[in-house]
Amino acid sequence: MPQDKYQTFMTVIETGSLTRAAEQLGCTQSAVSHCLDALEEEFGFAVLRRKRAGIQLTSEGEQVLPAVRNYLGAVEQMRQTASSIRGLESGTVRIGAFTSVAVHWLPPVLKEFQRDYPKVDFRLFNGDYHDVEQWLADGNVDVGFVTMPCPISCECIPLMEDRLLAILPLKSRFENYSRFPLVECENEPFISLLESSDHDARRALEAAGVKPNVRFYTKDDYAIIAMVEQGLGISIMPELLLKGSHYNLQTLPLIPEAKRTIGLAIGAGVKAGPVTRRFSDYIIRYVTQQSKTGA
Repeated sequence: MPQDKYQTFMTVIETGSLTRAAEQLGCTQSAVSHCLDALEEEFGFAVLRRKRAGIQLTSEGEQVLPAVRNYLGAVEQMRQTASSIRGLESGTVRIGAFTSVAVHWLPPVLKEFQRDYPKVDFRLFNGDYHDVEQWLADGNVDVGFVTMPCPISCECIPLMEDRLLAILPLKSRFENYSRFPLVECENEPFISLLESSDHDARRALEAAGVKPNVRFYTKDDYAIIAMVEQGLGISIMPELLLKGSHYNLQTLPLIPEAKRTIGLAIGAGVKAGPVTRRFSDYIIRYVTQQSKTGA
């Protein structure tokens, strides 16, 4: 079966609709629909249900999905290996990243890599910790940025320790403090990420034996910052996320001090294609240089 049928199927699953899949693939919705029809005819069963709200996998589609992912991963690895042998590195690298990395690390690394390897394409997936871990586990990304220890079974390389900071409204009873006692999270309204994504703050609070007075939950880092700016509460954020920004809030180191360790997870491990490996080397080099210069 031609690879484009598999790729079309995966793109529809990833985007959640035929329209968005067509936009990403650079073709018409009709072409996507015809490709899926051909795929289902070859399989001998339906893989998707088309509904007004979007698409849904059939039970047969759910069963075949892991095999399709494995096939596409093997094809991409073969492409990268063949290109490397020819000395013409090309291929596609799929990257999963959370906000602070997507904003502060990926743009300069991508710029440098594209300059050296202009034939390589990238697909960027931005989400929270849970999203990235799920993408890695499902094989939807080749490399992903995670916090360590990582619960996913894959090769994981520590990159950097990143301090956690308290973020507070500019006018609060803590404005003359030089450091923020974590125990105060029990007394102040606390704004938290969803539990599946709040690894950093939760670990710091649990280590200090503190139960925060959580008043708001959200999945978005910048929503938390905006809420703190409006005086709705306090929160805990990684230093990298706040780097280079001028928000209307106060940031303080924590008592006791807390950090997160950012790691790079390579989903296929030793079987990762040469282009994926090369890109991973660029990330490691960039972060190492940033750590040495204190940037």
